[in-house]
Amino acid sequence: MTTHELVQQIKKKKSFLCIGLDVDLEKIPTHLLSKEDPIFEFNKAIIDATHHLTVAYKPNIAFYEAYGIKGWQALEKTIKYLNDKHPDIFTIADAKRGDIGNTSTRYAKAFFSDLNFDSITVAPYMGEDSVVPFLEFENKHTILLALTSNRGAFDFQTKKVDGEEVYKKVLQTAQTWKNHHNLMYVVGATKAEYFTEIRKIIPDSFILVPGVGAQGGSVSEVCKYGLNKNVGLLINSARGIIYASSTENFAEAAAQKALELQQEMEGVLDKM
Repeated sequence: MTTHELVQQIKKKKSFLCIGLDVDLEKIPTHLLSKEDPIFEFNKAIIDATHHLTVAYKPNIAFYEAYGIKGWQALEKTIKYLNDKHPDIFTIADAKRGDIGNTSTRYAKAFFSDLNFDSITVAPYMGEDSVVPFLEFENKHTILLALTSNRGAFDFQTKKVDGEEVYKKVLQTAQTWKNHHNLMYVVGATKAEYFTEIRKIIPDSFILVPGVGAQGGSVSEVCKYGLNKNVGLLINSARGIIYASSTENFAEAAAQKALELQQEMEGVLDKM
């Protein structure tokens, strides 16, 4: 999917919501556990109930790898279902990969060619040669971790080197890489006060924003500082939506939570 197509979906749905599909068998409704593939059945129900309210889905790969081959098969079925039924929806493999070049090449092939995700999250710590293999795929997007929402972000990301924060150096350096137009960035919702400085470095890029809802981030604060002329934001919510209820009506409850966020986003877009 191209960035232009993503922007068109945002305008059409009046939403820049991304729903995280972080499936934990200990949290999903118990009636699903008797199904042959409870993870996929849970995802399918969430997708069927919320696809008109969101422009992106983001499976966190660890939640599938944790269940071995069955978890990976559920991931394959989930992304195939999305690509078959809702090809207009942006898909994000939240894999946080990043390794030496030949390894990254294999990761890129796995998620872009085999599974056919539109994008993948990548850790930049190992530098340019660990990221470029992902950037070589046309109309695929690499979402670089820049400033994350967790407490440990302050251990390294905000430390100064030669008078400048490390996360700023990541953003600036990434702009020099081949095919950097395929880059997006992760900035946590709990770091809303940093968005003004970040937008000075990447004014036109899309930013994936986790941390809304369960982690305490605010949609209004993120939008206040992070919006650009094409919106430029994908605001993610996972637990706050998909675990809104543990009853048999869990999908309807998820849709209601997604609707509340979508309506808040529609209000922001109307003001633009």
